Amino acid sequence: MMPELNALNFSVLVSFGVFIGLLGSALGVGGGIFMVPFLVLALKIPIHQAVAASLVAIVATSSAVAAVNVERGLANIRLGITLEVTTALGSIAGALIASRLDAGAVQLLFALMLFPVSALMFHKGRKGPAPQAAPAAGPASAFDSAFFDPALAAHTPYKVKNMAPASFISFFAGSLSGLLGIGGGIVQVPVMNLLCGVPMKAAAATSNFIIGVSAAASAYVYFRKGLIPLELTAMIVTGVLIGSFLGIYALYKARSEKLQLVFSALVLLVGIKMLLAAL
Repeated sequence: MMPELNALNFSVLVSFGVFIGLLGSALGVGGGIFMVPFLVLALKIPIHQAVAASLVAIVATSSAVAAVNVERGLANIRLGITLEVTTALGSIAGALIASRLDAGAVQLLFALMLFPVSALMFHKGRKGPAPQAAPAAGPASAFDSAFFDPALAAHTPYKVKNMAPASFISFFAGSLSGLLGIGGGIVQVPVMNLLCGVPMKAAAATSNFIIGVSAAASAYVYFRKGLIPLELTAMIVTGVLIGSFLGIYALYKARSEKLQLVFSALVLLVGIKMLLAAL
């Protein structure tokens, strides 16, 4: 059952869209990990329709911020294009699988995915900022890049490594996006940061560039099946676009450690509620 379209619901949905747009663009995760539980638990939207709405909002987030991140040199275009190929393929596969699963099974899988995500964010937040170091010696790669970090007032070069395993894991990230509506950034950002050696801000910006393509691929599958709640999605996307531009500012100006700790706590709470609702 869709919520009634009135001024109160419009304000609530737009405000929530601003929140997830800000977090999604600042951390490169798309915001689906908050949107799907909110739609399912608070508004009682069926899980498949909630996932479909989340995917459309992720496309909006990516569209709003990717061009700005590319223009400012923060997103690594070569890396993003390479990883988004396997991500998009995985996203289509995930969407096709989700349509054949029971709604309760999808909700349970989503809840279980949130716990390792929360632990990873908490661990990274507690570690604090990594010391700036020169890129490791070795042959230059076509994926190597650099960016200017306003928060550090420094030019940050970096080398990209382990592209083969990263491409394989990107297929898994895309599958989660299509299956659960979480955008895949939850996997992409740690992969680029920890496995490929990409600094956190560049990883988040590149993830924003990637997740829009994978989300669009799987959103089309949901659209063909008539699962996208159009009015509700439009209200949320309005807020997402506003929040996404605020998130760009946060990504450039703020240090992410405290935000990651808050993010970790919120994900943990949502995971517990989703798990209890699914059992």
